[in-house]
Amino acid sequence: MKLPRDIDGAALVTALRRLGYEKVRQRGSHVRITTREGGEHHEVIPLHNPVRAKTLSSILKSVARHHGISVEELLRRLDLG
Repeated sequence: MKLPRDIDGAALVTALRRLGYEKVRQRGSHVRITTREGGEHHEVIPLHNPVRAKTLSSILKSVARHHGISVEELLRRLDLG
């Protein structure tokens, strides 16, 4: 499954709420989100439009690894694929 190329940071933050992530703080154009599901996990999301493909890939891999699922499954759960 290919990564979406046109997702912006705000939409990614909103999508990750489905997995229990909440906005903890913001500094400039970057937001830190945290979940306590499956243990504590933090990610920093740039509020860029669009988020660079390499950055998006790194974030999605980290989130998928934390939840014990594949990136493809994560994209389905977030309805981004």
